[in-house]
Amino acid sequence: MKKYIAIRAVYILITLWIIATLTFFLMKQLPGSPFDEEKLALLPAAAKAEIYAKYSLDQPVWKQYVHYMGNLARADLGTSFFYKGRPVLDIILNRLVPSALIGVQAIVLGVALGLILGVVAALRHNTLWDAVAMFIAVIGVSIPNFVFAALLQYYVGMKWGLLPVAFWKSYSSSVMPSIALSLIVIALIARFIRNEMLEVLQQDYIVLAKAKGLSPFAIVWRHAIRNALIPVITILGPITVNILTGSLVIESIFSVPGIGSLFVDAIKMNDYTTIMGVTIFYSAFFVLIVLIVDLLYRVIDPRIRLAGGVK
Repeated sequence: MKKYIAIRAVYILITLWIIATLTFFLMKQLPGSPFDEEKLALLPAAAKAEIYAKYSLDQPVWKQYVHYMGNLARADLGTSFFYKGRPVLDIILNRLVPSALIGVQAIVLGVALGLILGVVAALRHNTLWDAVAMFIAVIGVSIPNFVFAALLQYYVGMKWGLLPVAFWKSYSSSVMPSIALSLIVIALIARFIRNEMLEVLQQDYIVLAKAKGLSPFAIVWRHAIRNALIPVITILGPITVNILTGSLVIESIFSVPGIGSLFVDAIKMNDYTTIMGVTIFYSAFFVLIVLIVDLLYRVIDPRIRLAGGVK
């Protein structure tokens, strides 16, 4: 197990290095600069050169790259151009709580409701319950989350006045963004669980459990759901990452001061270091989630655990 984790850690570092390298050089192709060129044009040449030298922008691109990667190896993401020289890492950490809150709530809500819908659809196959559950799943996949977010704002926020329309004032401000993000999770989990449950219910061990006289609840909970959940863990990684990246739009719509809105603002302002920092953060989060899901899959599924020698 330790050897496996060590090998995966090496792959993760190589992956992050490739992503950081590609992002750095692609970012340099963006039009414009992080400074207001009209104001810079009014400054003396010496002052302008001093500003560019402060941020190492007067050096060749390859030297900038070496300098940045050296700082990155020390967990230094640089300082922001737009946020008055604040460390990018501090900015990301300050924005992490709102993003994490709505993301975790969206995943918990989506998995819980998706699981219920999927199980009900499988147990009531080819009935009205099945049709309604799958209709909800299709709606969740078909409607973009930003459209659903606008509908929530209009009806729940403006028309009914149940929750704040936007801005981050209290915990209630996190409810509608979480619901908007959870829609796609509900749809994916419901469809996946339904298909897996229908397959599991046809297995020989389910027939054997019925023959032994086990109650329907015990059969469904102890055998069907547990075995149907094993493949679901595989898609939880991509779903979690999609929730985080999907918050880019949702946070802007609801004016949530999270990492998603930070990334959008950084792109608008050509804040190179912040763009790099958020991209690396997203990438690290993605590979970490993939590693965790892989380890969970090995622990939960005995076949993989025994085949890989995990103890």
